[in-house]
Amino acid sequence: MSTSSPEAVKKLLENMQTDLRSLSMECKKKFPPVKEAAESGIVKIKTIAARKTDILAALKENSSEVVQPFLMGCGTKEPKITQLCLAAIQRLMSHEVVSEAAAGNIINMLWQLMENGLEELKLLQTVLVLLTTNTVVHDDVLSKAIVLCFRLHFTKDNITNNTAAATVRQVVTVVFERMVAEDERFKGIAEQPPPVQGNTNRRSVSTLRPSAKDAYMLFQDLCQLVNADAPYWLVGMTEMTRTFGLELLESVLNDFPGVFLQHQEFSFLLKERVCPLVIKLFSPNIKFRQGAGAAAPPAPVEKPYFPICMRLLRVVSVLIKHFYSLLVTECEIFLSLLVKFLDGEKPQWLRAVAVESVHRLCVQPHLLCSFCQSYDMKQHSTKVFRDIVNALGSFIQSLFIVPNAGNAAAVSAPAGGSGSGTLGTAQGVPGTGGGSGTLTTQAAFEYRGTWIPLMTVSVQGSAKATYLEMLDKVEPPSIPEGYAMSVAFSALLDLVRGITSMIERELTTEEEAAAEFRETHPEQEWKPEPGAHLVWEEMVNASWCGLLAALSLLLDASTDETATENILKAEMTMASLCGRLGLVTPRDAFITAICKASLPPHYALTVLSSNTSNLSSKAYSIQGQSVQIISPSSESHQQVVAVGQPLTAQPQGTVVLTAKNIQCMRTLLNLAHCHGAVLGTSWQLVLATLQHLVWILGLKPAVGGALKPGRAVEGPSTVLTTAVMTDLPVISNILSRLFESSQYLDDVSLHHLINALCSLSLEAMEMAYGNNKEPSLFAVAKLLETGLVNMDRIEILWRPLTGHLLEKVCQHPNSRMREWGAEALTALIKAGLSYKHDPPLAQNQRLQLLLLNPLKELSNVLHADIRQKQLECVLQILQSQGDSLGPGWPLVLGVIGAIRNDQGESLIRTAFQCLQLVVTDFLPTMPCTCLQIVVDVAGSFGLQNQELNISLTSIGLLWNISDYFFQRGEAITQELEREEEALQKQALEMGETLNRPFHPAPPFDCLWLCLYAKLGELCVDPRPAVRKSAGQTLFSTIAAHGTLLQQPTWHIVVWKVLFQLLDCVRTSSTTADKEKIESGGGNILIHHSRDTAEKQWAETWVLTLAGVARIFNMRRYLLQQLGDFFEAWEVLLNHIQSAALSKNNEVSLAALKSFQEILQIVTPVKDSDKAGDALAAMGVPPVLIDPLSASGPGRPLVRSDSLVERLTRYNGAELQAPPPGEESALEDSTLWWSAWNTWYRAGTESTRPPSGPAEKLAFIPSQPFLTALIQIFPALYQHIKANFSMDDLKKLGVILHGAVSVPISSDASPFILPSYTEATLTSLQEAVLTALDVLQKAICVGPENLQVMYPAIFEQLLLFVEFSCKPPQYGRVETKHVANAKYNQAEWVALNYVPFAERSLEVVVDLYHKTACHKAVINEKVQQNIIKTLRMPLGLKYACPSESTWKLAVSSLLKVLSIGLPVARQQASSGKFDTMWPELANAFEDFLFTKSSPPDNMSIQEFQQNESIDVEVVQLISTEILPFANFIPKDFVGQIMTMLNKGSIHSQAPSFTEAEIDVRMREEFSKVCFETLLQFSFSNKVSTPQEGYISRMALSVLLKRAQDVLRRYVEDERLSGRCPLPRQQVTEIIFVLKAISTLMDSLKKTQPENVDGNTWAQVIALYPTLVECITCSSSEVSAALKEALGPFKDFMQPPVSKVQNGES
Repeated sequence: MSTSSPEAVKKLLENMQTDLRSLSMECKKKFPPVKEAAESGIVKIKTIAARKTDILAALKENSSEVVQPFLMGCGTKEPKITQLCLAAIQRLMSHEVVSEAAAGNIINMLWQLMENGLEELKLLQTVLVLLTTNTVVHDDVLSKAIVLCFRLHFTKDNITNNTAAATVRQVVTVVFERMVAEDERFKGIAEQPPPVQGNTNRRSVSTLRPSAKDAYMLFQDLCQLVNADAPYWLVGMTEMTRTFGLELLESVLNDFPGVFLQHQEFSFLLKERVCPLVIKLFSPNIKFRQGAGAAAPPAPVEKPYFPICMRLLRVVSVLIKHFYSLLVTECEIFLSLLVKFLDGEKPQWLRAVAVESVHRLCVQPHLLCSFCQSYDMKQHSTKVFRDIVNALGSFIQSLFIVPNAGNAAAVSAPAGGSGSGTLGTAQGVPGTGGGSGTLTTQAAFEYRGTWIPLMTVSVQGSAKATYLEMLDKVEPPSIPEGYAMSVAFSALLDLVRGITSMIERELTTEEEAAAEFRETHPEQEWKPEPGAHLVWEEMVNASWCGLLAALSLLLDASTDETATENILKAEMTMASLCGRLGLVTPRDAFITAICKASLPPHYALTVLSSNTSNLSSKAYSIQGQSVQIISPSSESHQQVVAVGQPLTAQPQGTVVLTAKNIQCMRTLLNLAHCHGAVLGTSWQLVLATLQHLVWILGLKPAVGGALKPGRAVEGPSTVLTTAVMTDLPVISNILSRLFESSQYLDDVSLHHLINALCSLSLEAMEMAYGNNKEPSLFAVAKLLETGLVNMDRIEILWRPLTGHLLEKVCQHPNSRMREWGAEALTALIKAGLSYKHDPPLAQNQRLQLLLLNPLKELSNVLHADIRQKQLECVLQILQSQGDSLGPGWPLVLGVIGAIRNDQGESLIRTAFQCLQLVVTDFLPTMPCTCLQIVVDVAGSFGLQNQELNISLTSIGLLWNISDYFFQRGEAITQELEREEEALQKQALEMGETLNRPFHPAPPFDCLWLCLYAKLGELCVDPRPAVRKSAGQTLFSTIAAHGTLLQQPTWHIVVWKVLFQLLDCVRTSSTTADKEKIESGGGNILIHHSRDTAEKQWAETWVLTLAGVARIFNMRRYLLQQLGDFFEAWEVLLNHIQSAALSKNNEVSLAALKSFQEILQIVTPVKDSDKAGDALAAMGVPPVLIDPLSASGPGRPLVRSDSLVERLTRYNGAELQAPPPGEESALEDSTLWWSAWNTWYRAGTESTRPPSGPAEKLAFIPSQPFLTALIQIFPALYQHIKANFSMDDLKKLGVILHGAVSVPISSDASPFILPSYTEATLTSLQEAVLTALDVLQKAICVGPENLQVMYPAIFEQLLLFVEFSCKPPQYGRVETKHVANAKYNQAEWVALNYVPFAERSLEVVVDLYHKTACHKAVINEKVQQNIIKTLRMPLGLKYACPSESTWKLAVSSLLKVLSIGLPVARQQASSGKFDTMWPELANAFEDFLFTKSSPPDNMSIQEFQQNESIDVEVVQLISTEILPFANFIPKDFVGQIMTMLNKGSIHSQAPSFTEAEIDVRMREEFSKVCFETLLQFSFSNKVSTPQEGYISRMALSVLLKRAQDVLRRYVEDERLSGRCPLPRQQVTEIIFVLKAISTLMDSLKKTQPENVDGNTWAQVIALYPTLVECITCSSSEVSAALKEALGPFKDFMQPPVSKVQNGES
């Protein structure tokens, strides 16, 4: 019944009256004023009741008066009265008939009661009723009411306190509910201010409505109180506890979040007051570290207080939950603090409540998402979300690493060192897992001896806290072991579950939207909003490290199947989420973790460890505590279910698989099966792990690639328990299904799978290297399986699949591995060929070729077993699909022909048998375009070097193929031409040119050309036998079938076959090895002329060059019609030239022979009338001629007659005399000049001396070669003399000079040089002189203009003359004289050039004799050059290598001068001889006064003979020169005079022994000189005063010198006393005395008037000096003195005429 219904009102009035009556009764005696008031109250009520209407309003209006009696009653402080009054007041309140004034009075009265400590519970009840029933109490009244309740909370009575607390809570709630109601009422009227974002300035409270204002003041004071400050509004508070204040704050914040979010004033309070307060109160907890033992803290730090701390955490939870958007920055601080509380140094209870708080956050994924957006994704902000996750992780780790002090069961093992001793030591563990198989019943974690039980703390997805709810506890509670771990574990799982399900939901909706968009707008690209993706990616990136670290550790430590399952599920969902978001690193990391857990502990698996090393480098640090990703410890008490061999490279004995490993393996299979599409590159990790597990479990591949449990052949290493035995077929089945399901993957994922299998297989191969362990065939088997199930889309995976099998597996050194590779590949190829493709293969050539291609590629594998499998496969394909191979033929032929020398003979034999089969059975069925391939393949069998017989047989096979061409010629021609047209058309459409070998030739000719080219290749085979056989066959086939070729094709034969062959042979020969080949196998001896590769190649070169030269000679008339015969001639000459320059004497000599042959210096056989001979002449061996003329027992030869006829006709025509008019063809001068150029180049190159240092000894050509070279010139000259110019002559000179300079090797010298005592010319020197002779004769009979060549010939000859004294240097080659050379050493012997030089000199004199008067000879100063050249031997004289040389030189000089001087005198005026005279003077000087001394052993007779030669020269001067002084330059005459003067005095050779001194003085010579001098001094023929002056000068010098010598002698004699004077001086004086006597004789003979007066004076002045010498002691001097003094008698009396002169 409502309080305002009439009945209620009536009842109220009645009750009021009753109450007032009771009050008046009670107070009648003691408190009269109260009684009166009560009675007047009754009257008042009755009056109001009488009004009938609006009673309540009237009551309210008069409420102050109505309430007054009761208030007075309360003032009596009588318990009975007070209770009655309070009940009455409450009744009034509950009917809402209390006005504000009355309410104020009531509160004041209650306050008084409270201060007196009366009726406390009743008071609280009254306040509560007053505030809850109506809203009249505001502002100060309200505050007073609240303060009253607070004060009652702090009485001595517990019940009162608790009731007061409850009341306060309710009152606070009421205040805020009023505000909410008020907001509701005003909602429509006035616009609310917008909810605040961020910090706005505090608005004045005046803007708030009344209830809001109350709420604001209350909340503000609560903050003040908690902060221990004085309240602004709650005046009269005496005491307050923080715990209670915090609880109130928390309840307000939790229950009325809207208030704070909608009112800026409240938001402001929140930011400015609550947050700083919380932070401040947290400070003791932050600073506190758990003391180490009993050590006192260094400074008094306030200890954390459990009740406050726990409440603060609750407040923080609420703040974060509701006001996160307002308090972004503050929440960052709170969250960071929260993270810090998980720190290991904090008290256990603090960590427990902190972890509960974290759990509360973890179940709110959207909140976490906001954290991530607000912090982690902002620059320069704390990575809060990351820190939360990491903190959880490191918290869990710390629980394992730092065991709880109070945990008796935990045995602290040193972190990292997990000795086996820790296994069973934990007392708290009911049973330890060993072999016994008793598992611990309680779920728990155990790691390195730390055992932590697992409790059920909350339902999945909700965070039910235990310690955060302990509001009644003051002391921190003790935390049961395992509680913190269990909460953290739940938090971790909830976190993963929340994030993944949230993101996956959103991803799914996005994908649906995308699909819908594509359906509606197929042409547009779907663009998702990037923002969302970024957040999700950041969330994963921020959390995965921490999650992974914690989960891996827990997985390792888990001993409970359910926990393990949960952890694995978390890891798997994370992996799949990362995959969907495309985050590769975290995806791989989670998968790696699952993989590691599947494998035995410490199992070395590179894929995983390389991945973890990447991770562990990402160790992250939290509050300075580094959190590493802990590696598994493996001390877990797990049931062992299998023991097996490890697949890893290091031999570890056996490894153990536990039930947990198998559980993880299943998760892995599950992951691959359900999430295959997002695995991408992680397939590698997954498959690698599966491979190892399969190996340890002993599963082996069966046919088709499925894995079955292996037979027990593996030996005792694999031990499986029954538990796992039953699982094996299941696992094997799941594995197969996994790969079968690959047909549902999209193409990209399929490629990832294949790539992973390939790299896995690579790894297995790596492991199988170098040891003979059985390899793991998992990957290969699975590749095969995947290929077979995806045969319908085989094209997209064929290349990577077969590529891997080909390039890697089939080439592996381990035979089992290889065998499986080949098995898989051939199985796939055969399956592919037999699969019913759509369209069928016959119509899909591209696919057929794609499938056959790997078969061809197998040829690149070196291993014989693989090739064997390949050839078997070819055989099967030939048998089953041979008829339908069509376009596949080239591939199949390619396989047969892909032989290599490093394969064994057996393989080559097998392949060769295949080829023979193809040649016998399949030639007619294959397209003609493949015939060329058959030729190539046959050729390649010729080129293999394993089996010489096969090579030779295949050359025969080529002959058989040519036979087939010959028989089916027309058919082949037609088909090829059809094909050609089609190709031509195709090429035109493509706009390309047709590209096939030998293109312009017709297709059938091309086939022949290919055959020739193949034979040409065989002609340069490394084996001499093959080269020889192929060469003969080539030249024979060209001869036999050459006539079938069209004329333009001949052009190709010449250029592409013959010249190319020559090129190859030349290259090979020049680079051939010079090492000596040891004797061939067994007893075969190799002749020394063939004992190096180089020499064997030389033979080939010789044969090839001869063959080509022969074809040129035979077919010259055909070839000359080709148009570029001249170019061909040039090329051939070039080949001859390079052969001639070969470093091999055999080749170079043969080249010159071929040169002579094509120049027809040697004429080829020309007369022949029989076809057989014609063929033989062309080089067709008779063997091949026979079957042509008569069909032998072999196949019948079609058209053989016509062939012979054609050949005969052709050859007959060619070999008869050429048609008239063509005779001059070879005479064509350009050809001859081309030949001359070749000769010149060959000559220049071969005779050019080496330029380098002598060590790098260059090749030095042999004498026979040089002789042959020079001998070609005269014949060549006959053809080119018409245009032979001066330049050509110079070129020739260079070559002749070079050739002569070449030394001979010491081992050849005995055959070339005569014994060195005789002087003869070598044949080369003869040839050189002959060449010059030919030239000279040609000039002689030739026209006038040729005579200009004379000087050049002289120059050349004079160069040779110089050789007598200065043998030519050949580069820097050091030559020895032949006498010193040792025959067995490779030394070079200089020829004896003296005979050659002397012969050349004779030729010079002869030639000069003939040509002295020729104009050219005069103009070119030939005479001067001769003199200049002769100066050298003349000057050297005794120093000449041969004595004959200088003698010949003197006689030649005398001859030349006798011819030349008259000419010179004639031409004196022209000045052409001016430069000759000084040269002549020098020559005389050098000869007469030589610097070389005669040999010591020279006899006196010889000396005298030599002196007589000197005398002859002086006589020539006196007869041929001096008499003609007026035609001769003055300087020259002066030089001659000086020379004679010198001769007359200085003629002694200083080094003679004393005994011979008188003989060796060249007295005769001195005398002649002196006489000549005097004769010309006193002659009266002096043409000018100057000449006379010269001779007079000379004479006076002579006399003065005589005077000096005599005086010095006398002086020295006197001083020396008894000692004889030195020999030198005595000799000198004797000579002077003799000279004086000669002078006296001359003066006597001369006309007196010709003698100058001065001379007389000087002569007479000598006399006294002579007289003084008489005292000398030397007998020799005395004798000479006698002779000198004698003639003076003629001057004793003056002559008859001019007496006075005589006296003077």
